Amino acid sequence: MAEGTDAPMGVTGQLVFLGGFLLIFYFLLWRPQSKRQKEHKNLITNLSKGDEVVMAGGMLGKVTKVTEDFVVMEVANGIELPVQKVAVTMVLPKGTIKDVLG
Repeated sequence: MAEGTDAPMGVTGQLVFLGGFLLIFYFLLWRPQSKRQKEHKNLITNLSKGDEVVMAGGMLGKVTKVTEDFVVMEVANGIELPVQKVAVTMVLPKGTIKDVLG
C-alpha cells in the first residue's frame, strides 16, 4: 500500500455499520409504525354506539350501530351512512359535535 491511502473498512467495521443502520431503521421507522397500528386497532375494536368519531376524510358523526366490519354513523338529523371501521381515525369526547356545530 502506498503512504497516505486509507485501508478499506474491515469486516468488524462493516458489521458495526450494518448493526447501527438496523437500529436506526428499527427506532425511526418500524417501531413507531407498529405502535400506530396497534393504537388504531384498539380504537376500532372499542367503538360503541354513541361514540362521536372523525372519519379519514374529516367527516364528523355519531355512531348509531356497530357491526363486525362497518359502523353506521349519523352525520345529520335523520341521515345515517354506513362506513368501514378502518376509516375511523379518532374518537372525540362526548359533546364535541354540538360544540363544533354551535
